[in-house]
Amino acid sequence: MDPDRIVGLLAEPDRLRVVAALALGASTLDDIAATAGLEPREATGALVRLEQGGLVATDGTSYVLLGEAFKMAARSRPAPSEERYPEAADAAEERILQTAFAEGRLTALPAKRSKRLVVLDHLAQRFEPGRRYSERQVNATLAPVHDDTATLRRYLVDEGFLDRAGGEYWRSGGTVRPR
Repeated sequence: MDPDRIVGLLAEPDRLRVVAALALGASTLDDIAATAGLEPREATGALVRLEQGGLVATDGTSYVLLGEAFKMAARSRPAPSEERYPEAADAAEERILQTAFAEGRLTALPAKRSKRLVVLDHLAQRFEPGRRYSERQVNATLAPVHDDTATLRRYLVDEGFLDRAGGEYWRSGGTVRPR
């Protein structure tokens, strides 16, 4: 069972309510409909779709949620590959970056300043020292990493990784790595 398929099956509110009713122990159509707060016709439609999707089994009179499908889906997802950050100064910095990023996207800017500085230094590497950038170019550089480019831009300026004047930005801090 594919996790995306399960999410698709549960994305419809009636089906989600039916799964919840089954998880709570309802097994007959009337019990499922009552527990889910649905009309029997609506519950039947959801049950048919869930059965076709492999989440529900029936013997004709009672229904059962195939909880094993969730376990199989969880196991089928490959473990995320640990991203490598060769620019990290040490293992601690690499762990911070691995925690903050997933598949190249910033998932959360660390609240602790020391960790946030590691992430900001990593982001600053995207900007070439000595080159000037318009705000639009800075946003375009940061957008592949995170949707809130304004916050990242502000943090980069506030923490001294970028400077700004006259509508232009330039890299003013951060680690400079040999190319």
